[in-house]
Amino acid sequence: MSRNDTIFALSSGRPPSAIAVVRVCGPRAGDALRLLAGRLPEPRIAALTNIRDPGTKEIIDQALALWFPGPASETGEDMAELQLHGGRAVVAAVFSALGAIAGLRMAEPGEFARRAFEHGRIDLTRAEALADLIYADTQAQRRQALRQLRGLLGDRADAWRRALIEAMALVDAGIDFPDEGDVPDDLIRPALDTAQQLLDEIDKSIGDGNRGERLREGLVVAIAGPPNVGKSSLLNRIARRDAAIVSPAPGTTRDVIEVHLDLEGYPVTLLDTAGIHDSLDPIEQEGIRRARARAADADLVLWVVDATAPAEMAPKTAADASGSTWVIANKCDLLSADQVKHLETRFADTVKVALSAATGNGLERLFSEVTSFAENYFESTEPALVTRERHRRALGDAAAALRRAIAEGPGGREEMIAEDLRVAATALGRLVGRVDVEDVLDAIFRDFCIGK
Repeated sequence: MSRNDTIFALSSGRPPSAIAVVRVCGPRAGDALRLLAGRLPEPRIAALTNIRDPGTKEIIDQALALWFPGPASETGEDMAELQLHGGRAVVAAVFSALGAIAGLRMAEPGEFARRAFEHGRIDLTRAEALADLIYADTQAQRRQALRQLRGLLGDRADAWRRALIEAMALVDAGIDFPDEGDVPDDLIRPALDTAQQLLDEIDKSIGDGNRGERLREGLVVAIAGPPNVGKSSLLNRIARRDAAIVSPAPGTTRDVIEVHLDLEGYPVTLLDTAGIHDSLDPIEQEGIRRARARAADADLVLWVVDATAPAEMAPKTAADASGSTWVIANKCDLLSADQVKHLETRFADTVKVALSAATGNGLERLFSEVTSFAENYFESTEPALVTRERHRRALGDAAAALRRAIAEGPGGREEMIAEDLRVAATALGRLVGRVDVEDVLDAIFRDFCIGK
């Protein structure tokens, strides 16, 4: 995959559609536009023109053509854009015409964004944010991705890196010019003060309970409990479809079933797990093992019990869950109104919500409680700075190096302090893609759609 190639791709939705946007990027983008449109429009001004096949001269479509000469373009290279009618035949004919031009080829996934990164138009955190924005399912995910695209983390990391470089310069001056009269005697202390300030800020950014990553992936809510208490029925009722098999026979669910929801703008992954009980069936045992593991990792466990069996009102086997555990009393349709009221009074400190998955009664209260949980989980005074595990690792490496430098103290070994500050600055450089990121580029950009 040569960076000297001129690439093209469909950058809008799959046809048929009202409009199809085809982008061309690279050294022959201008030539391609001249061949198809007959001329180069004024830069960044849309021009209505006939798009022709260069070989047959047949008119393919009447479309808008735009020209973005580099480096003042999205990728930093020459770019052309055709806004066509979105029929399959139109797009296929334009692709055929472009593919017949020497030096042009179809783009690989994420190749436009990668070229923008390589030409310094975006840093790596903004490239990741662009992918997150494309794949955002909820408003909360969209807002978080847009903040990163605007440089929430990238700009902060660059500022930290610049401060570290200044601190390194102080230490290096003391090492390189120990006998010079115009070099202050105490250069280590202000450098370490800077390191401490940066360490405090980095520790705060990574000590957020993984809120940013969880918002990208979705809050995990596991429906757990003993067999035949209506867990799958509850999942289906919440999902408003038959996502899980419902049967009166216990042990119907053998594996973890996932449903992704948009709950008032917050992403939620709902898990239906196997009934937790003692079993001799090897397959059922594996399902129970998986159920316990997923419940232990969930942010919230809805421990479903049978409202007609008061002895089961405690989450006996979900107490080791890493998140919160709520008891949900199901099958309230089998009780009278007085019995339900008595249950809610008697187990007020245990039961979070009493409901009926069969009738839907009480479901709105459950939605409200889970929505409030999500709001409290995600919302804080400041937006999450870290949104990917890669960010967390890079900042963790920087923080570890800063701690080593600070531990040396003002009277410590200047060479070791300088090296640790350099390691911290390098970690921040990796975060934004300034240094040593070739091993992560393919993994990041291959997740993009073709044409972005």
